[in-house]
Amino acid sequence: MHIPFNRPFVSGKELEFIQEAIGHWRISGDGVFTQKCHGLLEKELGLPKALLTTSCTHALEMTALLLRIEPGDEVILPSFTFVSTANAFVLRGARPVFVDIRPDTLNIDETQIERSLTSKTKAIVVVHYAGVGCEMDAILELSRKYNVPVVEDNAHGLFGSYRGRYLGTFGALASLSFHETKNFICGEGGALLINDRQYIERAEIIREKGTNRSRFFRGQVDKYTWVDVGSSYLPSDILAAFLCAQLEDRETIQANRKRVWESYDAQLKNWAAEHGIQVPFVPPHCAQPYHMYFLVLPSLETREALMAHLTSRGIYSVFHYLPLHLSAMGREFGGKEGDCPVTEDTSDRLLRLPFYTGMTEAEQEEVIAALREFRFS
Repeated sequence: MHIPFNRPFVSGKELEFIQEAIGHWRISGDGVFTQKCHGLLEKELGLPKALLTTSCTHALEMTALLLRIEPGDEVILPSFTFVSTANAFVLRGARPVFVDIRPDTLNIDETQIERSLTSKTKAIVVVHYAGVGCEMDAILELSRKYNVPVVEDNAHGLFGSYRGRYLGTFGALASLSFHETKNFICGEGGALLINDRQYIERAEIIREKGTNRSRFFRGQVDKYTWVDVGSSYLPSDILAAFLCAQLEDRETIQANRKRVWESYDAQLKNWAAEHGIQVPFVPPHCAQPYHMYFLVLPSLETREALMAHLTSRGIYSVFHYLPLHLSAMGREFGGKEGDCPVTEDTSDRLLRLPFYTGMTEAEQEEVIAALREFRFS
């Protein structure tokens, strides 16, 4: 494929920062660049605490531990999401309760959450699909009404906002992803965002294998010991150095992605409307971070034919999430066809186009030309 679906972007200072990290003679977790990333995220997003993790999956696992999820608990989440959103809570013994998505933004349908709430519900997990904010006003109202905390899976949405407020700052806890397919990358990596201060100290302990090692390094205790459950969730400072270069160059990265997204939208919107194709919808009260561009085709058969057509032109496109409630594991929790009809329908028809920070105008024009060449049956 001469036009991949994704191509990792290097902003320019990654190798310099990695060399600097090595020069500090400390490349394990919570080194100089890890702290720089923490500070940058906390300052830019305006939140009490950010902690880098080895993945967004691990950040979500930490939220489950912090919320003390136990066997028999229930957690509400959309069926249209990555498996980690569910696994983080299933690992603690919880039962995932899947809710359908809105047909416009493909986010969790906030009007269907309340009917799924029970006395066993211990969290409402929302996913900001493509970095477009869920309807947080309505979701937070439910959170207050039933005293159930909200967790934001914000893997797609760093620097996206809802009603002028950054995504990831609404729920008690939130997660970020720095996987190589995201806007800001370090190969594999993530972050836990803490908006409710009551979780900060315990989060540090869980992240450090259940020890109070962070307090020891700050000189608050004279030795550290095992005080709680936990695991090893710290990324190497080498990864943090790579990420720091990306975050420092965030304005350039976002400007490039905005150009790619807006070019797709301007050149495909009318073509899509003519052929009954849905394109991304961004409500006026949301500001997106330009994470992806997708098409929702009229049918599964059309999507498969279009993917084959693009492949024949050397262009790699992909579908996205399969409904979790219809997966082998989802069915073990009672999922069945018809439970989430919008998810089931959309999953069959959605196609993600090549989208990456360094995508050239020539590459994008080639993708657009190939799309226009496609003959609908």
